[in-house]
Amino acid sequence: MTLEFDTHFEPRYGEPVEIAPGIRRVTVRNPSPFTFHGTNSYILGSEGSLAVIDPGPEDQEHLEALLAAIGDRPLTHIFVSHTHRDHSPLAAKLAEITGAKTVAEGPHRPARPLAIGETNPLDVSADTAFQPDIKFADNGLIKGDGWAVRAIHTPGHTANHLAFALEGTGITFSADHVMAWSTTIVAPPDGAMTDYMASLDKLIAREDRLLLPGHGGPVLKPQQFLRGLKAHRKMRERAVVERLATGDRTIPEIVKAIYRDTDPRLHGAAALSVFAHLEDLVAQGRVRTEGTPTLDSAYLLS
Repeated sequence: MTLEFDTHFEPRYGEPVEIAPGIRRVTVRNPSPFTFHGTNSYILGSEGSLAVIDPGPEDQEHLEALLAAIGDRPLTHIFVSHTHRDHSPLAAKLAEITGAKTVAEGPHRPARPLAIGETNPLDVSADTAFQPDIKFADNGLIKGDGWAVRAIHTPGHTANHLAFALEGTGITFSADHVMAWSTTIVAPPDGAMTDYMASLDKLIAREDRLLLPGHGGPVLKPQQFLRGLKAHRKMRERAVVERLATGDRTIPEIVKAIYRDTDPRLHGAAALSVFAHLEDLVAQGRVRTEGTPTLDSAYLLS
């Protein structure tokens, strides 16, 4: 199945853009190879109280844009999909100003203990300071005026990653788990490939009609795209196995071969993605290494 990305996106920084009735998007001016044109915050509600999904990084311009879009309406909840520094840090300041409660699966944690440490080295990695006021468990439901948000635990990008389904609409906010413009970074120890693949299956089973991601524009054909993402990951897994079969033993060797056409600025993320695949392959018994898998380990086919 061919995976086709949609890189057409107009961020319209600081401006609330209506995506659907009761849903407005405000994009942060924080473009990068990891964030595309910037992080998307969403404001829910058309009457009565409001909610914000993913307030974004500590950015005064964006804070002012959110407050202007909220106006004099009460903000009751700030939903945080996951604890990366381009999504969660502004939650504390926005909550302090508005009195809203912060809501998330939990604080940052590694997907599992690994020798490479508690967080990955990417520049938008762990926000370890964030602590939610309300812990939102899988399938939990929080209601406001004219909106109801259901938690979908979708680990993989991070262990605490949530997607948020807007009940009764067929719309799910997929954050960094599924994005139309690019594949998701799965970087241990924050995330794990085994978890990511299982979470894709979880969203495939939902049959949503629209996904609104943390970066870039909407996923307009979720079923087709999700199945394409799954096929892409399986293709990458096969590529890793093929490189091992040809004699590559280390992650840098594999990255050099299979990511040769990728922006060099993303090679650090690519190395972590290959590591995620190798960690999964070791757990499956298809690949072996001495001791605990690390970024510097030598790997062999079993």
